[in-house]
Amino acid sequence: MKKLLLLFVIAPLLLAQERKVAPTWLHRYVPDLPEQRTDLSSGSCHYTPVFGEGDTEPHALQSIARFGEVSVDEQGTCQPAEYPRQEELYFVLSGSGVLHYGEEAHVMRKNDFAYMPPAVRHSLSGSSEQPFRLVVATVKIPFETTISAPPAQPAIANLDELKEQTVEGHPTSVLYKLLIGPRRAARDRVNATYEVADFFLMDFAPGGTNSPHHHEVEEEIYLVLDGEGKMAAGGGMDGVEGLHPAKAGDAYYFRPNCTVGFYNQDAPGAKAHILALRAFVPLPKNPD
Repeated sequence: MKKLLLLFVIAPLLLAQERKVAPTWLHRYVPDLPEQRTDLSSGSCHYTPVFGEGDTEPHALQSIARFGEVSVDEQGTCQPAEYPRQEELYFVLSGSGVLHYGEEAHVMRKNDFAYMPPAVRHSLSGSSEQPFRLVVATVKIPFETTISAPPAQPAIANLDELKEQTVEGHPTSVLYKLLIGPRRAARDRVNATYEVADFFLMDFAPGGTNSPHHHEVEEEIYLVLDGEGKMAAGGGMDGVEGLHPAKAGDAYYFRPNCTVGFYNQDAPGAKAHILALRAFVPLPKNPD
């Protein structure tokens, strides 16, 4: 009887040890990440997962299905894809290529960004003498959300078309270019999304900061494009910030209610740019 009672005591403890707690935030250094095969991949189209599908902790994310980098060889092609309940974002890091949207073909170049609505067959191909490199992010759309018919033409724009601006509630030492946002808003260059809260670029002045803050119903990803500084990710109950070195190629994922922010170096000419994605997460349903 004593052995049986002891088993009842120990068993829950062993199960608790095996249970993994979802991380509050994740860090990846993109240049060190391995290529993985996905539905886009071909012999000339290569995908590097950063967060989500293909990553070591794919289930940490809630609305964002994947965030990674696509590299298309010269004259290479990716496999076509079509997602009934996912929307996709592209940002061109280098090179040039072609976005195939249904039966349409559109040239894309460095600093172009594009929005792919759900239920449109699309793919990428390379055209320049250097690899066509893009950030790709795919976000899930809940089943209860009504999806409109996709437009005949894709939404494509370039950073040069946007003026930098401050954002209310954030320091003036960081300027924003608001790329892609919700379809019922008018703030971003492209207003078309269902679950993406914002896709934007931050330009930090020397010593500039995006003050540490959190989002209650949104998860967020920061990708450092250039510069160096300190990333605020999480923190203790005593209010002390969790600060981590950050440089070009560093990527951070923050789940809802996680502290997020960035401090740029305070030195002459020390600029930094961060590409960021925020996506709404579904609220938990009341079991009653």
